[in-house]
Amino acid sequence: MEQTSFSTEPLASKPLVATFSITPSAQSYFNQLRKLHFPAERNYLDAHLTLFHALPDRQWIYEDLQKLAKNQQPFDAIVQSIMSLGGGTAFKIISPGLPVLHQKLQKIWFEHMTSQDRQKRNFHITIQNKVESAEAKKLQAELTREFQPFSFTIDGIQLWRYHNGPWEYLMKFDFEDKSSPSIWHA
Repeated sequence: MEQTSFSTEPLASKPLVATFSITPSAQSYFNQLRKLHFPAERNYLDAHLTLFHALPDRQWIYEDLQKLAKNQQPFDAIVQSIMSLGGGTAFKIISPGLPVLHQKLQKIWFEHMTSQDRQKRNFHITIQNKVESAEAKKLQAELTREFQPFSFTIDGIQLWRYHNGPWEYLMKFDFEDKSSPSIWHA
């Protein structure tokens, strides 16, 4: 996903995208489905579980994420169901830890966030988008026939720089706390 040639616009003016890092086997599964069902001309990203869409590229974002990750334990999430995006298909992801982390960071960064990032998150992983509704419904029916909920582990937060479509990988903040479930303390 790393890109090498981008515009000459200053990097600090390009927003950051924060995603959760998930179990490699789950990441591979979602990536495969995305490659199969996302329109190829628009599919320049791997599957992802978005935490924030457009954060300012400021040093305190990196510092806050490092501090949070140092005191955060990895946690499980459940792929609960197939969901419709109208012209696309996604998997609904649930875990008590997802909204806790989102709201914790929202409180700290609220005045610097876009209206999209200020909203409550509906956590999901998109595997198809920008297709006709009939095509999306067909895929949802196919996936639903054999779907069984499953879980995976969330073990960190990844930061990316948004380049008007493609994302540039910047770094990962590994959840380091292996001793206590600090996620439950907001």
